[in-house]
Amino acid sequence: MHAELTDRGKPDLNGHVDQGAAIRKPAELVLPGARTPTPPDGRRGRPDEAAGSGRSDEAGEARGAGQAGRAGQAGGAGESGARRAVRPLGLAAALVLLAGGVLASVALGAKQLPPAEVWQVLWHDDRSEAAIIVHDLRVPRTLVGLVVGLGLGVAGTLAQALTRNSLADPGLLGVNLGASAAVVAAVSFLGVTTPAGYVWFALIGAALASVAVYVLGATGRAAVAPERLIVAGAALSAVLAAFTYGVAFLDHETFDRLRFWDVAALNRASLAQVGAVAPFISVGVALAVAIAPALNALAMGEDSGRGLGVNVRWTRVQGVLAIALMCGAGTAVAGPITFVGLAVPHVARAICGPDQRWVIAYSAVLAPTLLLVADVVGRLIIAPAELEVGVVTALVGAPVFIVLCRRARLGRL
Repeated sequence: MHAELTDRGKPDLNGHVDQGAAIRKPAELVLPGARTPTPPDGRRGRPDEAAGSGRSDEAGEARGAGQAGRAGQAGGAGESGARRAVRPLGLAAALVLLAGGVLASVALGAKQLPPAEVWQVLWHDDRSEAAIIVHDLRVPRTLVGLVVGLGLGVAGTLAQALTRNSLADPGLLGVNLGASAAVVAAVSFLGVTTPAGYVWFALIGAALASVAVYVLGATGRAAVAPERLIVAGAALSAVLAAFTYGVAFLDHETFDRLRFWDVAALNRASLAQVGAVAPFISVGVALAVAIAPALNALAMGEDSGRGLGVNVRWTRVQGVLAIALMCGAGTAVAGPITFVGLAVPHVARAICGPDQRWVIAYSAVLAPTLLLVADVVGRLIIAPAELEVGVVTALVGAPVFIVLCRRARLGRL
């Protein structure tokens, strides 16, 4: 009745009221909550028909939006499809380069040996001079380069993914200085004098430094964030550096031993030491592979990662543990090798894109290749003397990294 009273026709100039307007007006007016008016053909519309009509309209809009979304995805599918096709081929090419680096590491050195003789004594150890050089010097050196390069490459990838910092490397979390501080303490306070004794102290020091960085980064009410880990690592690194060089400068014997250990080299470790640290690096690589999908989700932000079901805290714990195992073991065997964990992930992302699963795979292959090639260059460049691999990696890798930066080919994290 209220609708009829308010919508009656207005009188004309003669005072007559248009009753048709009063009847037709309610059919034109639709009030909130009012029933659907009777159509002209006499059939009364049912609410479910109206809802069905609304749902069909919404479904049509959804289908249109879905088609538009799929069209947008198809627009980028060509690039992603091409990249997916290139990734296995690029990894196969990287494996070929690694095989070439292994052959060069075994065949080349300060002592020139014919390739045929190297091949013969490699499979038949007759304890000749050539056999001793190959089996006792070059083969262990090559294995050290493979194992240490694998650990440093994957650890660098994890460090950059966890901190979301493209300039991060394992040393940013205090791993290298933790190992150095442990070696100094072992030499100065415990009287350890053999490289075999350095290994375990360096590994323990690297692990303790990583744990300390995570604990410091988790202090307070806020959750562990990448910037908190970076700040904690920088602070701990400063403290460990002060301790390391303070003790070394006060003790000349410790300084001499630290000086030779601090310049990274592949020729100091034995096969027994490589076998001792290989399980730690293997566990670290397994952890890295396991958390790679979670790292892809976290690359979009912590909130997005949580929305996709990622346990952010547990992922970071696993990542820090993997970095400590891999970088700590590699540093314990060869000393603190810089630049490899920083530059190799950038090269990997430039080839395969930001997918951490592929970045880890590429880094695991490219890092040993870089380390072995740098070691071979160090053997030949000032023969019969040798240049340590840590110096060569910085000299060879830094220009490559600068070129990549200038060409803006650094892949996104």
